[in-house]
Amino acid sequence: MAGDPDAIQIMYGVAGERRLPEWQVDWLPGFEDSRPVRVGNAAADQEQIDVYGEVFDAFYQVARAPKLGPLMSAWEFGSHMLGRLERLWHEPDEGIWEIRGRRRHFTHSKVMAWVAFDRAIRICEEFGREGPVDEWGRIRAEIHAQVCREAWSDQLRSFTQSYGSAELDASLLLLPVVGFLPPDDPRIRGTVRAVQEHLSEDGFVRRYRSDQAVDGLPGGEGTFLPCSFWFVDALALDDRRDQAGELFERLLAVRNDVGLLAEEYDATDRRQLGNFPQALSHIALVNSAFTLANGRARIRRPSS
Repeated sequence: MAGDPDAIQIMYGVAGERRLPEWQVDWLPGFEDSRPVRVGNAAADQEQIDVYGEVFDAFYQVARAPKLGPLMSAWEFGSHMLGRLERLWHEPDEGIWEIRGRRRHFTHSKVMAWVAFDRAIRICEEFGREGPVDEWGRIRAEIHAQVCREAWSDQLRSFTQSYGSAELDASLLLLPVVGFLPPDDPRIRGTVRAVQEHLSEDGFVRRYRSDQAVDGLPGGEGTFLPCSFWFVDALALDDRRDQAGELFERLLAVRNDVGLLAEEYDATDRRQLGNFPQALSHIALVNSAFTLANGRARIRRPSS
């Protein structure tokens, strides 16, 4: 990744550095002896296909802003990006959680590749940009069909973490938010139900079962606060607003005295854990508040 000038990294240095070598600080114990302490981040060299969908969805949201409109420079960059994604989306990657295990065909990554092509088509159709819409539409349909075929488990009645897997992942809660399928689709309802049954602890949601060693790390971590807010979104979008509101208030009560959230929460000992403060937790909080206020208006519906 760091050596590929066309690649989009998931992080850069504060001065735009592409190379962020990682090394362990063996003489530091970390919080409560949570070794190893690392400097840098090896994830800068990972492939995370979901990044393309995040960037293109941001392009689309900017294009919808009345005072901004679709920026030509962004569109030229985006078109170049999609050319790379056309070759890349078939491949496995490390996914949203930056796993240190082997690459897999993560469902969330494929769905976000679908988002990239969907938003590109919408920008062309709604704002008059030029692009190979027919070809992008063919790829979008191919990704959608593949995910529905390869990531679905009849046994679990749910989408799964990756193709052919029997594991769940809280990132699947985002499928209705990005418009991949409607919230009342039986497959989405089955997935939300499965996440609630297998990854939820008193409403707080884990990313995945860490004892399965998918990420190449030791097992055991707290519930993940952003995922818990995604669960609020999934409930609210399916018109289960009372349950969504109750969980939202419970999550707000986790904040510290100045309203900040960490990355994880230990529901047993009732304390925050992990990176602090965590931007993703606060972004998820704001999105959930918007979802509760606006309901299904938040769903980023596909153009067809």
